[in-house]
Amino acid sequence: MNDEARFTAWVRGRVQGVGFRWFTRANALEIGGLTGFALNLDDGRVQVVAEGPSENCHRLLEWLRSGDTPGRVDGVTEIWDTPRGGYEGFAIR
Repeated sequence: MNDEARFTAWVRGRVQGVGFRWFTRANALEIGGLTGFALNLDDGRVQVVAEGPSENCHRLLEWLRSGDTPGRVDGVTEIWDTPRGGYEGFAIR
């Protein structure tokens, strides 16, 4: 599973105002090899876009679902795609 992948995840629950984006970025950097961003949406969800080695993408997605996140995650919906590139590191937006 060393091929490159991209996922977009929408995380719902109490995930805004609790440092969720910061911890998502920190986790992505700890996993390593990931670029993308975490963004608060107007409807209360957080959108996470990550690109990198498929295994690392899966690790970040597992963390988003783990219950180890700040706040409370009620659910995560994701879609997978081919990487598009263009990201410098992993950003908080």
